[in-house]
Amino acid sequence: MRIIGLDVGDKTIGVAVSDELLFTAQGVGVIRRTSPGMDFQRLQEIMTEYLPSKIVIGLPKNMNGTIGTRAELVQQFAAEVAAAFPQAEIKLWDERLSTVAAAKSLIAADVSRAKRRKVIDKMAAVFILQGYLDSLPCRNLP
Repeated sequence: MRIIGLDVGDKTIGVAVSDELLFTAQGVGVIRRTSPGMDFQRLQEIMTEYLPSKIVIGLPKNMNGTIGTRAELVQQFAAEVAAAFPQAEIKLWDERLSTVAAAKSLIAADVSRAKRRKVIDKMAAVFILQGYLDSLPCRNLP
């Protein structure tokens, strides 16, 4: 069983996937958003490759916990994902500051500004998914 994590933005969708034991999240890539049809075609390819049972989508709440315009757009996207992939459970996950944490991690690793721009969304997806995995009470333990 695997879980996919998504960091949904206007221009890109960062994608991460869990290992089969649900311990770690690894970055898979970034979907450059061109059209809904093309975005979902690429997402379908990822779904076919990893066969996840669940999709965790980062919900960008306001710092006070309320739902703003950006979060409403993500909720709409999540509904479209649920319709397109009914076999997978959809989970919205509070992603406040995930991009900031990803940026700090890349800066600490001395990644150049140009390279950071290319991988920041993928890293944010990793932070979102890892946060979700860390919250699970019991993973596939014997």
